[in-house]
Amino acid sequence: MNIEPGTFVKTPELDDYKEAHELTELRELFGFKKELIQPQYYASLDVRLVAWLIDYLLIWAIYVGLSLFIIYFLIDDRKLKIIISFASIVLIPIFRSIYVTVMEASSQQASLGKRLLGLKVCDEMGKRLSLSKSILRNLCKWISALTLGIGYLMGFFDRKQQCLHDKMAGTLVVKERLL
Repeated sequence: MNIEPGTFVKTPELDDYKEAHELTELRELFGFKKELIQPQYYASLDVRLVAWLIDYLLIWAIYVGLSLFIIYFLIDDRKLKIIISFASIVLIPIFRSIYVTVMEASSQQASLGKRLLGLKVCDEMGKRLSLSKSILRNLCKWISALTLGIGYLMGFFDRKQQCLHDKMAGTLVVKERLL
């Protein structure tokens, strides 16, 4: 059959074609080495925005639930209740940044919003982010935001859909496969 490492093959167990070197059985049979493959499917900005919205709503709901519990059951001081209510303006973005940073460096490589949409965050070679790289990426998001959103809009004009913070940190947001 003249199978080379880059030959696309499909078995009944696979959902999609893969290159021959990606399958353990063929590597063992033909003596191929597993090659590192760059990600092929990049997440568009609209899908990334939906994932952001899911994550933001999740953090907001948790904060509101905890705040209501604290305000109604644990605190009697009116001024403290007002402070807790308005603290969400500062605390929710901070909590969301911490949550996303940790989740993108985890084995899941994605926050809940990204996982629900089939997205992962990786380095430019498709490898999992270290915690330090995830921190860098999420700190650079503040730079993308401080450019009045231009840092985010850069993704529309980039072949790999990389925003400014992705370029600065050397990261990608990828889909497992196209739908």
